[in-house]
Amino acid sequence: MDKISFKPGTMLNPVPVVMVSCGTEAADYNIITIAWTGIINSEPPMTYVSVRKSRHSHKLIQESGEFVINLCNEQLAFATDYCGVRSGRDINKFKEQKLTPVAAETVSCPMIGESPVNLECKVTQVISLPTHDMFMAEIVRVHADKSIIDEKGKILLEEARLICYNHGEYFGIKRQPIGKFGYSIMKTRTKKRINKAKMEERKKKKINAKFQKGKD
Repeated sequence: MDKISFKPGTMLNPVPVVMVSCGTEAADYNIITIAWTGIINSEPPMTYVSVRKSRHSHKLIQESGEFVINLCNEQLAFATDYCGVRSGRDINKFKEQKLTPVAAETVSCPMIGESPVNLECKVTQVISLPTHDMFMAEIVRVHADKSIIDEKGKILLEEARLICYNHGEYFGIKRQPIGKFGYSIMKTRTKKRINKAKMEERKKKKINAKFQKGKD
């Protein structure tokens, strides 16, 4: 395949887009939109956010050593963009975007109530880079809306309508998977069993939907 060469750049796409809440006092609560984040360890679960040194949130995270990663869905897309282009030095982003600061269990900074999933994080290490500081942190608590948790206690992220960031634009994530971990080496018998279970689950949902409609 023919390729065209470009100069080095931050072209790893798509990436997660999250709103990071920080600040330990109500007067200092702030939100910064971050696309440079990810998972870096399993046990203990660890993540990171890379924050430009000049940003208002950089000082807040540096001083407290805490932050909350709030996953963003399609409903929050406007607020997500707003919190990435406006500075908390000048405005109260919670107030401006009508977002709800909710007390976390372990960290002092607030969670965003409207976010479907919240990750409380405590900084363990800071790596200083030329333009950004990378705040590595342990995920100490996870919260999820009841609306995306099934009867078995599983978090259904496909129901959260999450978004990602791709070369300057926001995109909704496809709700139906094109595969799952290990499907490339899955045995035929296993595939049949899984497909049968999916069909039964779909039938169950249709029956429940009809029953609910009848009640209404």
